[in-house]
Amino acid sequence: MDVVLSSLIKTTTIAFLISLIPLGLFLFVHRKKREAPIAKGAWPILGHLPIFNGTQSPHRVLGTLADKYGPIFTIKLGSKHALIINNWEMAKECFTTNDMALSSRPKLVATQHLGYKGAMFGLAPYGPYWRNLRKIATLEILTNRRVEQQQHIRVSEVQTSIKELFDVWSSKRNEHNSSNYVLVDMKQWFTHLTFNMVLRMVVGKRYFGVRTNVDEEEAQRSVKALKEMMRLFGVITVGDVIPCLKLFDFGGHVKAMKRTLKELDEVLGEWLKERRHERSLSEKVDGDDNKDIMDVLLSLLDGKTIEGFDCDTIIKATILTLFTGGTDSSSVTLTWALCLLLKNPLAMKKAKEELDTHIGKERHVNESDISKLVYIQAIVKETLRLHPPAPLSGPHEFSENCTLGGYHVKKGTRLITNLWKIHTDPNVWPDPLEFRPERFLTTHKNVDVRGKYFELLPFGSGRRMCPGISFGLQMVHYSLASFLHSFDILNPTTSELVDMTEVFGLTNSKATPLEVLVKPRLSLSCYEIM
Repeated sequence: MDVVLSSLIKTTTIAFLISLIPLGLFLFVHRKKREAPIAKGAWPILGHLPIFNGTQSPHRVLGTLADKYGPIFTIKLGSKHALIINNWEMAKECFTTNDMALSSRPKLVATQHLGYKGAMFGLAPYGPYWRNLRKIATLEILTNRRVEQQQHIRVSEVQTSIKELFDVWSSKRNEHNSSNYVLVDMKQWFTHLTFNMVLRMVVGKRYFGVRTNVDEEEAQRSVKALKEMMRLFGVITVGDVIPCLKLFDFGGHVKAMKRTLKELDEVLGEWLKERRHERSLSEKVDGDDNKDIMDVLLSLLDGKTIEGFDCDTIIKATILTLFTGGTDSSSVTLTWALCLLLKNPLAMKKAKEELDTHIGKERHVNESDISKLVYIQAIVKETLRLHPPAPLSGPHEFSENCTLGGYHVKKGTRLITNLWKIHTDPNVWPDPLEFRPERFLTTHKNVDVRGKYFELLPFGSGRRMCPGISFGLQMVHYSLASFLHSFDILNPTTSELVDMTEVFGLTNSKATPLEVLVKPRLSLSCYEIM
């Protein structure tokens, strides 16, 4: 009897334990499928879109939600889910462990109607076409060697622009008081400088100033269209979040995108036609050192097709990518840097002292001087920390199911990296909202901006990070150092603070002009020999 009872107990126990296996598996799977918290306040159909209708920039709105929901949470953009990450640990996990799964871009309306249907490699989905164009960008047109070869263009443009600003000062100084300061819109000056610099490097032309080789109508038309393009890239269209309504152009954004790309395509087409004609008149193109980027692209791509895109489309899309990435982001960074220096006179003083120590007042800044100007470099890093050109980075899309921060993420979910929130995390950056370039000379001395330090990612990280980092940094460092070395500046009104209002598009730029008082600080002969 005892044997039978014992056997019955064992059998019953085993059966009971076996019966618990499906429940255990269910609980295990359920635990593994736990998803990131969804922010409250989603509207029917629209999701969280209405929260972006206020005056605050989107990265600040999402930053406020991060204070409530933590470093990783989800919002609904219409029918789409977007995962928002807000600290460096999540960013590192994204762009190392899950980088392959995050290497694609969502199919946005702007990609179709502004990005040459995905031919702009920054917007292209991950695949053979993107890999081909990325290789051309990194090995041919944005290499350190190419940056060095085009040094004379950057030097020429910066010195020419400074000479032109000096001439403006000379013509207007008698109209002002004895202080000899003249009012100048530096936001416009930086815009013209970066446009000229990139345009010469890409197609050998110059838009603004006295030595232009482009008629004024073309220049104004192109700049206006490019600015509109940058604005439209920041627009969330109905079709992006509610695909079934893609046919309805609510707000007229698709119409505006088509019109804008048509205007830019005509200009790019004219440049391409001119260059082909010039090449046909010459038996051979000048040596590699003298090629501009359009020549390089024609040499590599003329007559070829890549994944269904013809040569002309690829070249125009690539040149447009260089313009959107090289002009606006650089001028935006320079403008914010000057705003921050005007608000922080002590930092301005330290920058001037460094320039006077290493350069003096009897010669110009050379690009070779930049390595010695560590405080200027720290100013640029601190500017990129507080005002990254694209504070929400470029959108990514999960191409497969993943685990991130212990949460399950479904294929098709979009990823938004709030760089501004990461850059102002008090756990990493003491006094995070304060402008303190000194931190990059002391506590954060080894942190750089090239995608390996996840606390500071103004150019992104992983496979889809910006390939033009060296190109952009060289422009910004040299332009800022040369301007600060050449001119003293003052806020025109001591009673008003510098306007730091933001306007959001593809980049987060200053909303209003940056009008400052300037006067030369070098010996006059320095300006005359430029």
